[in-house]
Amino acid sequence: MQLSLTKPICFFDLETTGINITKDRIVEISILKVYPNGKEESKTWLVNPEMPIPKEVIEIHGISDADVADKPTFKELAKEVYNMIKDSDLGGFNSNRFDIPLLAEEMLRAEVDFDMKNRVSIDVQTIFHKMEQRTLSAAYKFYCDKNLEGAHSAEADTNATYEVLKAQIAKYDEVENNTKFLAEFSSRKKFADFAGFITYNSEGVECFSFGKHKGKLVTEVLEKEPGYFGWLLNADFPLYTKKVLTAIKLKSFNNKLG
Repeated sequence: MQLSLTKPICFFDLETTGINITKDRIVEISILKVYPNGKEESKTWLVNPEMPIPKEVIEIHGISDADVADKPTFKELAKEVYNMIKDSDLGGFNSNRFDIPLLAEEMLRAEVDFDMKNRVSIDVQTIFHKMEQRTLSAAYKFYCDKNLEGAHSAEADTNATYEVLKAQIAKYDEVENNTKFLAEFSSRKKFADFAGFITYNSEGVECFSFGKHKGKLVTEVLEKEPGYFGWLLNADFPLYTKKVLTAIKLKSFNNKLG
């Protein structure tokens, strides 16, 4: 089974200091880049998160402070990572809700202008949960009939994710072998940002999904309550959410000028 691709796709997995997208940091990233001709290229980096790794997290992925003490920071690696993924769609396991949002935060902190405008993402976990309701280790056993050795290491999880997707396509007639279908099938509710603070209404216009302005158009709220924009930018929201809000505000401003 070979994926039907119109452009490269990068499967990737992150090991981190925790699960808070805005506060936690990457300690390991592994990328498997698959080209339309079937060629594969892989790279794994250990990353100094510039913060202590909690003991309970070390027990999960096995990466200690000592393991990353002399490793480059993500800011030092950001351009190299970006150059590997910049022409590619993205794939992962729970990547739409965790890995992509956290990667975006790290990229923006490193002043790399990362976004998803010209790419799609395939979340293998969503396909799995829609079809079988299991975990990555169980998925690997179920679809590939293999035990996942080295689970919770970024490289093992990345390679397993790629193998599972190919097996899913082979197993289910309704799961089409093309990136656009897989991205749509593996997505959940559509959000303008990764974290889900800005959603779309039935007409495809951005709305807030939280707080006192839940369900209201972003443009209308920012126009009627200008101070709310400043509060959002200074509050503890993800950088990508702030980037999306700024883009919406600028677009609205430019439309008025036009």
